[in-house]
Amino acid sequence: MSSLPRGIGPGDRPRLRAHARLQWDPVRKKQIILLPESVLVLNETAAAVLALCDGQRRVSDIVATLAEHYNRPVVQDVLSFLNRLVNKNVLDVVEEHED
Repeated sequence: MSSLPRGIGPGDRPRLRAHARLQWDPVRKKQIILLPESVLVLNETAAAVLALCDGQRRVSDIVATLAEHYNRPVVQDVLSFLNRLVNKNVLDVVEEHED
C-alpha cells in the first residue's frame, strides 16, 4: 500500500482507510465519510465514486462504471477526486503490481 502522496493510476485499487467510514447521515440526508476528527459531506457523485472503492475494483473499472452510468467521460473528474482523498489520507491504494 502507498503511504506517500502520488498520482493514482488506472490499475490501482482504492479503498477507504481503516479509520474512515462511509455512512448515511440521516440529519443531512447525505452520505458522509466519518473520520476520527472530521466529517466529509459527500454529494451524490462523490458517494457513487466511493461506493465503488472497495480495494477490489481498479480505477479503470470505476471510471468505466461511472462513465456508463452518467453517460459522459468522467476519467479526469474521478482521478482528481481520488487523488485529493489519497493526499488527505482518506483512501489507501493497492497498487497495480500488488496482490
